[in-house]
Amino acid sequence: MPFPRAAGILLHPTSLPSRGGIGDFGPAAYQFVDSLASARQGLWQVLPLGPLGYGNSPYSSTSAFAGNPLLISLERLASHGWIDPAKLSALSSASGAVAYEQVFATKMPLLFEAGRSFVTSGSNAARQRFKKFCAENVWWLDEFVLFDALRAQHHLASWNEWPKELARRDPSALENARKELALDLKIRSALQFAFYEQWQALRRYCSQRSIRIVGDVAIFVNYDSADVWSHPELFRLNEDLESEVVSGVPPDFFSKTGQRWGNPLYRWDVMKAQGYEWWVQRLRWATRYCDYVRLDHFRGFDQFWEIPASDPTAIDGRWVDGPRDDLFHKLREALGGLPFFAEDLGYITPEVHALRNRLQIPGIAVLQFGFGDEGAHMYLPHRAAGKVIYTGTHDNDTPGRLSTNAAALKLIWAAVRMGFIGPSFGRRRARRLNLP
Repeated sequence: MPFPRAAGILLHPTSLPSRGGIGDFGPAAYQFVDSLASARQGLWQVLPLGPLGYGNSPYSSTSAFAGNPLLISLERLASHGWIDPAKLSALSSASGAVAYEQVFATKMPLLFEAGRSFVTSGSNAARQRFKKFCAENVWWLDEFVLFDALRAQHHLASWNEWPKELARRDPSALENARKELALDLKIRSALQFAFYEQWQALRRYCSQRSIRIVGDVAIFVNYDSADVWSHPELFRLNEDLESEVVSGVPPDFFSKTGQRWGNPLYRWDVMKAQGYEWWVQRLRWATRYCDYVRLDHFRGFDQFWEIPASDPTAIDGRWVDGPRDDLFHKLREALGGLPFFAEDLGYITPEVHALRNRLQIPGIAVLQFGFGDEGAHMYLPHRAAGKVIYTGTHDNDTPGRLSTNAAALKLIWAAVRMGFIGPSFGRRRARRLNLP
């Protein structure tokens, strides 16, 4: 689908200066939106918003649908009567890197206290909204909160290390767990309700200021996730419920052994037979809570690197065909359009570009690559028409810290040639930076 021309900022909410040691959907988020609007920015891009798994990375989540409870604003819960504001007085503001161990130890107990208060004595109006939320989202919510509670009960051990009857989802064992953990499950459901109510309120605030949200969907999911535990038939698992093959990318200039990511790979044949229902649900959910969606590792939809799970590196993998157009035709039919853009950086084959072009999904260009020593001139601004342009990625230094005067000069005079700034402004900028 065509994207209107706009500029914006990528900032994950955890980076905001909020109470509790981690950024969230509280006052600082609204102040950030105001700053975007005052700077005439039209987009706010976030990273995946799911609950954190291995390494506390937003790309390593325990669910493709649930929200990260650490992003819930305690201040906003207090303003709605979920918790006594006095209990928040000891929380310090987030500054510097997030100390996740400390954040989990201090913020999560307060969130659970608030959730318990809500499910036992919340207002009738709010509890009616909660009831509606649970009914509308039963298709993912029930499985997630059970997985989340069992994971906590087993000290965060991976689900395949739980008792056999739970790992293999014996119906009677699951029913007994639901009865035993009934209050815990309701509290965890209430926290998901709070997450999505706060996120939707923040989105409405953005919309009122003509700011659209850009979300992020990783192509693969964690092995230790509610998704794999509840739908093992959709993943390449052996009879012991362990991964047969895992994801990654082959050796290249940057890594002689490639990258072994370790995510389980999909049974695309089973997904196709089911009409790609799981993917339709996943991306319908993403487009419900974001305006646009970045599809990470788009190449994997054309071909993906399959690595034997027993291999410690990615060397002996192989390219295997992905779902290609078939999946996206189903998505377009179900969603009414494809509000996506593709992360298509790195070594990308003509077939991947052809797939993206057929689907009319924009790709990505990185401005700094175009002015680097590698000669990646396809990323120069005048060659990046129809793409989403970033100044850099996590592999780049920031534009304000370019490594050489020559690189800075290239950026300035490229901006002059493109008509973004005038020649006199370019000369003044160069003199201010003490450039020749």
